[in-house]
Amino acid sequence: MKIRGIEYNVEVKSKGQPLVLLHGFTGSSSNWTSILNKISDTKFILIDIIGHGRTESPEDPARYRTEEAVEDLISILNKLNIEKANFLGYSMGGRLALSFTATYPNRVNKLILESSSPGIKDMNERIKRKISDEKLARSIIKNGMVSFVDYWEDIPLFSTQKRLPKEQRKQIREKRLENSSLGLANSLIGMGTGVQPSWWKMLPSIKNPILLVCGELDQKFCEIANKMNQMFPNSTLNEIKDAGHAIHVEQPRIFGKIVNEFLLSAR
Repeated sequence: MKIRGIEYNVEVKSKGQPLVLLHGFTGSSSNWTSILNKISDTKFILIDIIGHGRTESPEDPARYRTEEAVEDLISILNKLNIEKANFLGYSMGGRLALSFTATYPNRVNKLILESSSPGIKDMNERIKRKISDEKLARSIIKNGMVSFVDYWEDIPLFSTQKRLPKEQRKQIREKRLENSSLGLANSLIGMGTGVQPSWWKMLPSIKNPILLVCGELDQKFCEIANKMNQMFPNSTLNEIKDAGHAIHVEQPRIFGKIVNEFLLSAR
């Protein structure tokens, strides 16, 4: 699907209320496969975010900016003749889903944020993160995907995934390696946490029904989720036992059940 000059991979599956699914950094729309059969009466809109999966990876990092990605999402909904959709975003995809909701609240019904954040409040911290992401981006280009994925799999954020079966970890690794070094590097530069808008001050004005999900073993993102839950006027927080950052991967049955119940609820 050609969207604002970029070739996007968008898949539409099943029928019912539209649900836009946005994956995390180094992921793709295929990451959601394990939970689709746990969510009923739903039309799944599976999108590879710019620079990921089978979506194009343009050379200009500015094209990856959160604001640009939000406009891409609006164009996708318009092309699919979808006036209003539910959104589910994980990590980077959650930051994008929240950015979309903050920008176009009337195009969103319910919002589900898994292990995500509204950005970084403190300007000095944002600058530090921007520098850190740019350094990592240069490293990806210089050393290639295998070296980067070796590093990425070993960061503390994903330590709980080492408990997954060997075959599953192999599949996750293979999917990560399918991404391009240019796409991931530019994604960090253009859409990283240090450069995206900080939405903290806007949270009290976002009135959409929101489900926040974090894994109890992912302390940092549970703290962020707790803070967000205190600020959103219409949110619920669900902390999942025995799960880390990627709950839909580590506890797909429980995650799917929680998402399904939230989407079916009258809220």
